[in-house]
Amino acid sequence: MSEPGGILLAAGASTRFGVSKLLHPLPDGTPVGIAAARTLVEVVPNAVAVVRAEDQGLAEKLSAIGLGIIENPLADKGMSSSLAAGIAALPNCSGWLIALGDMPWVKTATIRALADSLEKGASIVAPSFDGQRGNPVGFSSRWKADLQNLSGDQGARSLIAEHAADLEMLKVQDPGVISDVDYPDDLSRKP
Repeated sequence: MSEPGGILLAAGASTRFGVSKLLHPLPDGTPVGIAAARTLVEVVPNAVAVVRAEDQGLAEKLSAIGLGIIENPLADKGMSSSLAAGIAALPNCSGWLIALGDMPWVKTATIRALADSLEKGASIVAPSFDGQRGNPVGFSSRWKADLQNLSGDQGARSLIAEHAADLEMLKVQDPGVISDVDYPDDLSRKP
């Protein structure tokens, strides 16, 4: 087994946002998805981004910062199909840190702490800020088959709920772990 791999889920349809939110600039000019990807790949260089086939502009930008690109032809079936595609692309990792492309404010230190927890043997690890579970979430390789067999648009929420005793909550001082971009107004509310 190797170190944990990173998976950036970036194949959403941006229906609530109205246009491709992952390429939309934050106030500093950095596209939402690129900001999320940079912190992931800085800590977990063995990382892939799962994108829609038609999102070539996003794929090019993500590839330029070091992520492998996985096109998900089943993206309309929900987040779980992207998660399975990411796991399939990194099958021999000791675990996976699953990050969301619409969460650009997660701190590098938080991702490092989550990756360290996986490397030290955590089964499932998630950040907690102000009493709320956040993202990214890490899974050891023990969960490979379970992650690949999920369905729908809830990602791994059901798996986490079913195996709450295996979840290690890592308290962080990082409001970025509970702050995503769903609507254009969210861009200006950096935590």
